[in-house]
Amino acid sequence: MKSYRRELWFNTSQRKAFINITPQVTECLSESGIKAGVVLVNAMHITASVFINDDERGLHKDFDEWLEQLAPYARSRWQHNETGEDNADAHLKRQLMGREVVVAITNGRLDFGPWEQIFYGEFDGRRRKRVLVKIIRE
Repeated sequence: MKSYRRELWFNTSQRKAFINITPQVTECLSESGIKAGVVLVNAMHITASVFINDDERGLHKDFDEWLEQLAPYARSRWQHNETGEDNADAHLKRQLMGREVVVAITNGRLDFGPWEQIFYGEFDGRRRKRVLVKIIRE
């Protein structure tokens, strides 16, 4: 078995952001030299997410509005915030958007469907966080 591992680091200036990380994952795939296998892309923080969807600005605004309806930022609403934190909503948003994705690798390329891209979702930004890229082949 052959594997490749790299960490991608992010530090957004905003509390919330959606960042297309497909180019960085593609660069990792190229560096790995792996032509067939799978890539795991995993948010290594409990207030961030990795997910696959379309890179369309209106859709990202819809995600933001939908997440705010389901888990609004409200210090007094969530019990977790009673610990002195103010990021309970970020934990919930991460749960909704997901922790990780796995993508097949075929002929040295990410084997996506139409319009699919990999995104880092940040829900409690303004500090350094990492994403794990692990590529494996038999």
